[in-house]
Amino acid sequence: MVTLTHNKTNARLWGKSFIFIMLANALLFMAFEMLLPTLPLFVSSLGGDASQIGLVTGIFMFSAILVRPFTAILATKWNKKMLLIAGIAICALVTGSYYLASGIGMILLLRVIHGFGFGLATTYFATIATENIPKQRRGEGMGYFGVGETVAISVGPLIGTSLLLQFNYQSLFMGGMCILLLALLMTVFVSRKPVQQNDSQTSETPHTAVKLIEKKVLFPSILIMLVGIAAGSIMSFVALFAEEKGFTQVAWFFFVIAIASFVVRLFSGKMFDRLGPGSVLVPSAILAIAGLSVLTIAQNDVHFLVAGALYGFGFGAIFPAIQTWCVNLVEEHEHENAMASFFNFFDLGIGGGSLVLGMLASAFSYTLVYDIAIGIFVVYILLYVMYARRRRQTTHHSLEADI
Repeated sequence: MVTLTHNKTNARLWGKSFIFIMLANALLFMAFEMLLPTLPLFVSSLGGDASQIGLVTGIFMFSAILVRPFTAILATKWNKKMLLIAGIAICALVTGSYYLASGIGMILLLRVIHGFGFGLATTYFATIATENIPKQRRGEGMGYFGVGETVAISVGPLIGTSLLLQFNYQSLFMGGMCILLLALLMTVFVSRKPVQQNDSQTSETPHTAVKLIEKKVLFPSILIMLVGIAAGSIMSFVALFAEEKGFTQVAWFFFVIAIASFVVRLFSGKMFDRLGPGSVLVPSAILAIAGLSVLTIAQNDVHFLVAGALYGFGFGAIFPAIQTWCVNLVEEHEHENAMASFFNFFDLGIGGGSLVLGMLASAFSYTLVYDIAIGIFVVYILLYVMYARRRRQTTHHSLEADI
């Protein structure tokens, strides 16, 4: 009887800490997304040109990528929860400080600091979330964890532009800061009791060097980089593509993606837990390909929204599945390294992909961009199939050797 009760307790997912960490993570991304369409306008109002606006965007990503390899070492010296709170606090203070910037140089400095805070917060949010999810329900739990993030990505730009239109830049930045302070308050109530034992193990685990890449998660990180390239084509160019084609429902397009991502995560995580990564990663990529294919041949807003739904089903399942796979491939004390590699490869995919695809769009067309995105998902599927086949062959040879 005692054993059964213990297992039931361990399998509980919807505890206070998990709910707070999920909501706080969503608020972090909401505040970040509020600035995506509005900060370039602020830079322009200060006299910045197109190249400086691009630098403001790129330097943020670079600083986030730069700090993540240090997260595992920091976690051996300080409590992860305190580091997470510090990351959120940095994001909050910088967001509120943008309005005080009087020139492009100050904006760039604030973006570097903001990137550091965002890199810390995103990494520790993911690792602390895994600590509050039973291992046997990790795929399901990480799927739910990312739902709020997906919704925030969709509504954040709408909130940001609405605040700017209704009020001014000061209200925009103060509003973003308040949202982040609410996220910080929620994080205070997050408990790390499920891994108190692992904390001691982590502190005894030597970290002699910064890991730029966690080799154990290199393959899934490459896959998420490919997904990032394709995602960059949607984030960066779909509004321009829609304008070119005469579609008028861009806001609804992103809303449909968010809803589809929410729906698919209600069951894709459970599939991952029961059947493994392949049960999610390959079918989801096929759905994403279907969505991008419909997008390239869309003739009206209905086709446009159908494309968004299909893409949302695919991307919504892939992102948490690869994230969970990365966590499962490493030991508890390596979670920070795994998440650092995961997020850095994804960000590199979005940033690098947007740059290259943007040049191709300028030289040719936006339709070509989405044809390339389809090809990237085809490569993704082929790589996973070859990986899975090699894994089966290795396992088969190992069993023969044991016999």
